[in-house]
Amino acid sequence: MNSRRQFLSFAALGLASSSALADSLTYRSFHNALEQNARLSVYADHSGGDLAGEATVLGRMPGDLNGVFYRNGPGRFELGGERYHHWFDGDGFAQRWQIRDGKVSHLGRFVASQKFVEESKAGQFLYDAFGTRVGRKGLKNSDTGNVANTNLVALNGSVYALWEGGSATELDPQTLATRGIKTWRSDLKAMPFSAHPKMDPDGGLWNFGTMPGANQLIIYRLNAAGEVTRTAMLKVAQLNMVHDFVVSGRHLIFLIAPYDMRAGADPSFADSMQWVGDKRALRAVVISKDTLAIRQVFELPARSVFHFGNAYEDGACTRFDAVLHEGDALRKVGLPMHGASRMVSDNPASTVQITLDYASGQAREARLFGVSEFPRVMPQVISSRHRKLLVLGAAGRELILDSVNLIDTDSGKVDGYAFGPGWQVEEHVLVPRRGARSETDGYVVGVAQDTRRAQSVLTVFDAHNIKAGPVALARLPYRAPVCFHGNFQV
Repeated sequence: MNSRRQFLSFAALGLASSSALADSLTYRSFHNALEQNARLSVYADHSGGDLAGEATVLGRMPGDLNGVFYRNGPGRFELGGERYHHWFDGDGFAQRWQIRDGKVSHLGRFVASQKFVEESKAGQFLYDAFGTRVGRKGLKNSDTGNVANTNLVALNGSVYALWEGGSATELDPQTLATRGIKTWRSDLKAMPFSAHPKMDPDGGLWNFGTMPGANQLIIYRLNAAGEVTRTAMLKVAQLNMVHDFVVSGRHLIFLIAPYDMRAGADPSFADSMQWVGDKRALRAVVISKDTLAIRQVFELPARSVFHFGNAYEDGACTRFDAVLHEGDALRKVGLPMHGASRMVSDNPASTVQITLDYASGQAREARLFGVSEFPRVMPQVISSRHRKLLVLGAAGRELILDSVNLIDTDSGKVDGYAFGPGWQVEEHVLVPRRGARSETDGYVVGVAQDTRRAQSVLTVFDAHNIKAGPVALARLPYRAPVCFHGNFQV
């Protein structure tokens, strides 16, 4: 179809038009800074290949907590003496934490994408990345540069490594061996399939794909068997990078931050996104599930956004959670790759609940929490009314996440635990007990990096009492790469 060809042509051009060259200077500056600051180890390259080990469990692992915690994130940032410029550029390193009978084991391995295999053989980076110009080899389509580094999602007995701008990559659920690119339907080959699909109560999922510059948004609906049942291509003006979205009972909601795509000097893809918050609002684009057409567009004060919590219908309104960053947070996220000790210090993030009033056309927001990221809810309440929201918090304005917090969205009360100095906390998820009757009837499971000991630690909290601290810590004898996102599979 013509729209698909246009979509893919924009995708290839979008990644190929960068010139912020990978270089040894970035490599040296980072390693000089790392010698002085152990916190930067979470941005360090992993060059040791596969990881496998048994964790030492401290405390008591709950007897009814059994399953696999799949995680994914960037692992390779350096090759041939050169270093990527942005945190989002690294090749995907998938991880599998197995909890069984009170014991915890860990497995990690790189996703063997086309890019990873070719560059490993060449001994140097070949393809342009999100925030780094390489320019040694051209991109054929969206999947040529697919780093599969953002999320790991299980569906219908398979596991998929997901990325922002290309296809899903299928992995073996047990060994994490790469099976290859997943084409959901022949006419959707190489179409972007985002890293944040949303599960539906029927076991299926919603997802989207986008490419800045094309001003087109593709919507996917998959059933529980992994079959595409519905798609739509929508025109959205001034569309740019969209990382996440949220799904309510009747709507799909996207927040479009105020960026323009800058042309001319061939900057990296990330650098080509020019912040225009002084000229344009943050837009909430609401799509009807029934028609897959845009129902309404709302405006909010200009901010940037990465992640959402949950959404639900409330009479003639829709309410949803989002973490909003003041100003342009995208560029600041890449600073530690160069050795900067501070990240987004002047772009504080707040977790808010936004209400979209369709009758008045107005959007209202209420602040729920201060500097924070990675909101999650219990899986059984997705797309319906929720009263508990899990977020990671930071002690100061810097986005150095060091606490786990469960917010009561009605009262505003917070049940939280801070790990303290020397820790950096990764995304945590809520895991219900079998037959759970409430949103706190279960556990909070996640990973934290102990930067002083250079160890990765699986953490388990009782969701009913976060402030009491972890009921169990499972320490690996090594540091695994930091992950962005993942999901718990029973």
